[in-house]
Amino acid sequence: MSSSGSSGSSTNKASAERGRTALAVGVVEKIAGMAAREIPGIHALGSGLTRTFGAMRDKVPGGKSSMGRGIKAEVGEKQTAIDIALVVEYGVVIPELATQVRENIIAAVERMTGLEVVEVNIAVNDVHLPDEPDIEEEDETGSTGQRPKLQ
Repeated sequence: MSSSGSSGSSTNKASAERGRTALAVGVVEKIAGMAAREIPGIHALGSGLTRTFGAMRDKVPGGKSSMGRGIKAEVGEKQTAIDIALVVEYGVVIPELATQVRENIIAAVERMTGLEVVEVNIAVNDVHLPDEPDIEEEDETGSTGQRPKLQ
């Protein structure tokens, strides 16, 4: 009976020795971005400049939306560290929100990748007020804030 228990262990060890799994930085960034967006009170990810360029890139035909926008990750063989920039909704308690975001990112990244998350650094770059337009709304009306002329 003890030989069957050791054969299971040697099988796992043998399969681990048959190759490596490498994760691209973008994979970790997308997982972290999706995990952050799951938390209520997050308005957007990234700084104002990052969001502006991202919104422009999203409008290019064939362009893809970036789930990793506002996130930087360093990925090693066994560990990862993540930096994230947030815009929060007015009225949220920022320290509580940061804790929820950090815990959700750590859980999602560790579960999906098997990497140990050694740190998640959060920078809150802005607070979105209820009467402020979104970047996409600003792009549609033009930089002057006036409606586009009809022809």
